[in-house]
Amino acid sequence: MEARASALVGAHFAGTALGQVAMGLHHKLCHVLGGSFGLPHALTHAIVLPHVVRFNTDAAPDAMRVVASALGAPNAADGLLALNRRLGLPRSLGAIGVRREDIDRAADLVAGAGTYTNPRPVTSADAQRILVEAFAV
Repeated sequence: MEARASALVGAHFAGTALGQVAMGLHHKLCHVLGGSFGLPHALTHAIVLPHVVRFNTDAAPDAMRVVASALGAPNAADGLLALNRRLGLPRSLGAIGVRREDIDRAADLVAGAGTYTNPRPVTSADAQRILVEAFAV
């Protein structure tokens, strides 16, 4: 019961924090994918994150160096991909049910979802390229 109570408190704090901030590109991509295609929340985030990190590397170099260092990797994106492999997580969106023909629709939904914060501007083509990379790993 103590562990469950702690998990509930943590979930409450996480939800409160998310309610106070704008969602970035990573979160927007994952929520579109999860909501539109019924994908598992955590796995979708784990698969997409390295690709969004790679897209944003030049726009947030200090943050990326910190992440790479924490992961003991040459760069943040490769470190996250390696972490996913070590954890035995699926490597691609295709592995969790996304079909190649779903990518265009997902990119269009992201592009039409309004503005969201990101260290660099994002076009519909950028969103599509990120999703293709996450699909093809």
